[in-house]
Amino acid sequence: MPTKTRVLIVESVPELARIWQRHLERQGMSVTCTQGQEDAIAHLSEHETDIIIQDLVIDQGGALAISDYANYRQPNARVIFVTNTSFFSDGSIFAHSANACAFVQSNTPPEDLAAMVAHYGSEKRVA
Repeated sequence: MPTKTRVLIVESVPELARIWQRHLERQGMSVTCTQGQEDAIAHLSEHETDIIIQDLVIDQGGALAISDYANYRQPNARVIFVTNTSFFSDGSIFAHSANACAFVQSNTPPEDLAAMVAHYGSEKRVA
């Protein structure tokens, strides 16, 4: 029996994180939400994670620090960056984060985000 895709959401806006979480759980995924770097790194230290949905701009800590830690600690975990800013709109996020697999706007429909998580969660990343 296949295992559930394990997702970590790092988002400073709890309401947005809950919307994403509900859509992902309806797809049968196991989802944990955190709001900042400290909690995200604590989660990654103790729990296997397949996909991280990471807001590029968080209130507590740095998004790239989380993705770097994930790349070191869990090299198979992929990161979908979301943002409501124009930072990295040129695609350079892929040069800064080895585990980045997608970069989308925060207002991407939750069902589209869930489809991306399902797609990237089913792939095996070559470390």
